Amino acid sequence: MRVFKFGGASVKNAEGIKNLATVLEQVGYEQTLVIVSAMGKITNALELVIKNYFDNKTELKSSIQEVKKYHNEILLDLFEHTQHPVFKKVASIFDDLDYFLNRNKSPDYNFVYDQVIGFGELTSTTIISEYLNDIGVKNNWIDVREFIKTDDYYRSANVDWEQTQNNIKTNFDTKVLNITQGFLGSDANNFTTTLGREGSDYTAAIFAYCINAENVTIWKDVPGVLNADPRYFENAQLLNSISYREAIELAFYGASVIHPKTLQPLQQKEIPLFVKSFLNPKDAGTRVGKGLGIEPNIPCYIVKKNQVLISLSSLDFSYILEENISEIFKLLHLYKMKVDVIQNSAISFSVCFDNTYNNLDRLLQHLKAKFKVTSYENVSLYTVRHYDKQAISSIEKDKELLLKQLTQETLQIVTK
Repeated sequence: MRVFKFGGASVKNAEGIKNLATVLEQVGYEQTLVIVSAMGKITNALELVIKNYFDNKTELKSSIQEVKKYHNEILLDLFEHTQHPVFKKVASIFDDLDYFLNRNKSPDYNFVYDQVIGFGELTSTTIISEYLNDIGVKNNWIDVREFIKTDDYYRSANVDWEQTQNNIKTNFDTKVLNITQGFLGSDANNFTTTLGREGSDYTAAIFAYCINAENVTIWKDVPGVLNADPRYFENAQLLNSISYREAIELAFYGASVIHPKTLQPLQQKEIPLFVKSFLNPKDAGTRVGKGLGIEPNIPCYIVKKNQVLISLSSLDFSYILEENISEIFKLLHLYKMKVDVIQNSAISFSVCFDNTYNNLDRLLQHLKAKFKVTSYENVSLYTVRHYDKQAISSIEKDKELLLKQLTQETLQIVTK
């Protein structure tokens, strides 16, 4: 069985959904699982709904209406008659959203986030499944939350592999075309959980692992895995093949094409991963697999924006020792900071991280009790794998460097 994943950019409008159908017809869809993200920028739109729910109740109704309007326009473009059952199915999904927002009593932002954000995937897959059935591409819509079980670490849930494998083994029909949602799971109380932003790729890997898939294909609006994000770097080149290890390194440093958690389950069972263009589905794209190296062997550039850099030193200029570093990392873990770079000397310690959970002020307050702290917000972290002199020169040009670190294969700099 094959696993296909289509991201939001591939289904942002009616034309995108029609193109998804064309891709399936061109490459075949027997014994295939199709995993789909929310349409276009709907995840961002639902994040605004969540923000208004907590901070701006007067704008809540209009932000929900924008989400409904977006989907309704796509429905009207795809289906000839408003009497089509899909209109009632989508309306029912939004009734569930309204019901939750009206009845919820939990003040926990992360819990509310996960209950609301998944309506994007539930709606997109419902529309796509109905459209495919309408044009003769018969498929089975399934609710991914009935298969992927997790803990209740909302917004970045951890998979319960034993229960998930058992659910898929006993309840998943591998003989038909299945359509389901990326990004989502459910906890022991059947509340919706999410696997982290861009977690739809991870969903594909979870299913592939559990069904021993032949391969996984991630369909993107780019030709495959590029050596740089074309939004930030000129002359990005296609990588024809890379090893699991190299892909994991790139993902760890923030390459946006492949989710960091996606590759480990695929590597364990040596399931090939392809990254291909949904605009040119017959092109080879990039193959990620065992022992492939990187071809062509060129520098790979990654940038992460909106990072935080803090530099610590002891109040009495004594050494930063193991016990200090241990305490710092305990606090970073406590406040859910994802660390990207660390650098230390005898009397100082610097760390660059993602402030995903907006706990920076609390962290700094805690650190300032024991350390002298300098912090920089909204910095950029540049990483270059397989750097050369030209790569170093180009990445440092016209930038104010706050931190620089070189290892044998990797250059990292933090800039203002």
